[in-house]
Amino acid sequence: MTDQNVDRNEIAKFEALASRWWDPTSEFRPLHDINPLRLNYIDERAPLAGKRVLDVGCGGGLLSEGMAQRGAHVTGIDMGEAPLSVAKLHGLESGIKVDYRQTTVEDLARDADHAGQYDVVTCLEMLEHVPDPASVIRACSTLLKPGGHLFVSTINRNPKSFLFAIVGAEYVLNMLPKGTHEWKKFIRPSEMSDHLRHAGLEVLELTGMTYNPLTKIYKLGRDVDVNYLMHARDAREI
Repeated sequence: MTDQNVDRNEIAKFEALASRWWDPTSEFRPLHDINPLRLNYIDERAPLAGKRVLDVGCGGGLLSEGMAQRGAHVTGIDMGEAPLSVAKLHGLESGIKVDYRQTTVEDLARDADHAGQYDVVTCLEMLEHVPDPASVIRACSTLLKPGGHLFVSTINRNPKSFLFAIVGAEYVLNMLPKGTHEWKKFIRPSEMSDHLRHAGLEVLELTGMTYNPLTKIYKLGRDVDVNYLMHARDAREI
């Protein structure tokens, strides 16, 4: 992994939790709670039925299966062996077909069979866990068809995000295991926009995701101080 855009420690975190990926009461409850929001956000802006889709950093397959259920032909990639094993097993149990592969997005982009072949690429809750997020964005762009859609999500970097995403989520509310995130790896929307533009993509929309600890409900809106999603499109048809 020394010459790949991979952090061994980050992979180890999710390897240790992989068996609980599909348990909605486990450490992955936040992913289960936000998955319908993410799916609807993507499907409304790039209807998934019949599309060829790549899910980068697919983990245990929660988003991948959701997109496949909506009619997409999904490939899910991750560097964690245990999460991929869980994803494959769950796919066998659910009967939902996803092509899971253990590879980096950069390696996939160098494969002529995959470069320029995807209508939609998703990279959600993953970029804050890699050493070089710009490299991931460039590879995602390479994999898109002309005019294809890229969806990314991550966490903003500011004092509020430290308070909410780390102190609040990991130490006060115990929504996530302690040490899940490192504040210095969070990415400001302006930095994300630069990565996308430099990769030949046009930013179409920035949307925030907020959590109400009293109602325990997530919603999408204008507040991008902590979690946010960004929708971009390959600029070759624009």
